[in-house]
Amino acid sequence: MRIGVLIALLSYSIYSVSDSILKSFGSATFSAFELNFLLNLFALVALPFARQPGEQWRDVFRFRHPWLMNGRALLQTAAALCFTVALTRIPFAETYSLVFLTPLFLSLLSVLLLKEHVAITRWLLVGASFVGVLVVVRPGFHALGFGHAAAIGCAIAAAAANVILRVISKDERHTSIIVTNALYQLVINGVLMLDGFVVPTLYDVLRLAVAGGLSGAGQLLLIRAMQRAPASHIGPTNYVQIIWAAVLGALVYGERQDAIGYGGLVLIVAAGIATVFSDGAQARIAGRWAEFRARRGEATTNQTEGSNL
Repeated sequence: MRIGVLIALLSYSIYSVSDSILKSFGSATFSAFELNFLLNLFALVALPFARQPGEQWRDVFRFRHPWLMNGRALLQTAAALCFTVALTRIPFAETYSLVFLTPLFLSLLSVLLLKEHVAITRWLLVGASFVGVLVVVRPGFHALGFGHAAAIGCAIAAAAANVILRVISKDERHTSIIVTNALYQLVINGVLMLDGFVVPTLYDVLRLAVAGGLSGAGQLLLIRAMQRAPASHIGPTNYVQIIWAAVLGALVYGERQDAIGYGGLVLIVAAGIATVFSDGAQARIAGRWAEFRARRGEATTNQTEGSNL
């Protein structure tokens, strides 16, 4: 279990380094479509290692939920494009802070679409995380631009994609989910980048190759982590990206927060981790209560059978 958590921490750290490299391109030279196309192209190096035991490549496009699979891939493509736009236009920490609104939108969509019951503690923690985002971004104190809107769009699209993933994850193959997403990313970005295509230099290609390779490795490591540790233990490691955003933003891009901004980042991380542990605790309590009721039912049954003898 511990090794799974460590692998997850490594995975999200690698993702952050990949994002930092992608951010270095800015928005002046390459379009978000071209950046995403090349990033996903190089990320395919990890695909052969993603296949689970017993899965066959010829079964990749055999879906049990074809509409949901294609819908999720389209949403993931939109989320990735929005993220790239935000990452190349606004500070690192602000991008991650707004993208981490995903749990808020996920809770809302879970209630509206899946009719799930969300405990009051989760709403309070999600609300605290939202306050942390407001503290970091501070709308009204400085101008909000297209990058901020793109980050919020990323959070909404990612939340919708995660709702679909909850429905299909038990029925669809891992390779099918990964390949379908990669195919949508390559085709849509490949077509949209043609109008403003800029021939990258060798240095640009090398940077994108490193970023794409790291992104693919991060995805592969995250799959391995989930095989070794429960989701409730993997969830909190996601928030290490907020820490990396503050560190890399300051060291590489000179994006320093004031004391209030760092306080907001701490609030986002604390509320997010507390949300994950709260969900895990509720799941454990529900499981133990079900086990208690089952045992009580067995005891009652045994007593009834004994009285009938």
